[in-house]
Amino acid sequence: MTTDGPPPLRLLAEDADDLQILSAAMQDAVVRVGDIRFDPRARTLTLAMNRFQWEGQAAGAAGFRVRAALQFGGVIQVHSRNIRKDAADAVLSLLTLGFEPSDPPGGVISMVFAGGGDLRLEVECVDAALSDIGTPWLARQAPAHDGDDA
Repeated sequence: MTTDGPPPLRLLAEDADDLQILSAAMQDAVVRVGDIRFDPRARTLTLAMNRFQWEGQAAGAAGFRVRAALQFGGVIQVHSRNIRKDAADAVLSLLTLGFEPSDPPGGVISMVFAGGGDLRLEVECVDAALSDIGTPWLARQAPAHDGDDA
């Protein structure tokens, strides 16, 4: 364990533009299916994940990961596709978050994962919070994507 990583990140998203910033910070976060919790009474969806700290990434360096929590409020319904709910230890890698407005201020927040899985959250409004909750550790390597020079 190390504390050499960037300081803890804490972000709030209240509209589609904010959600894009949150999406950039969350790109390549990994989450176990068992660490995704929907509470219909509280109308929240919470994910505990290991986030890659893009904001502290130096060219050619491995970078850092940190334990983080992402919570969405005002969630009416959650739909999943290509995510096995019975495979609690399966690991998903987040590619992007998006928002499709419907009846303002509501809409659908989409979470797209590598391998074709996704979650779609029907929400009353955009209400999301991201918080780093652990000590950063050195990542084995920085995530790479098709077309990256890395």
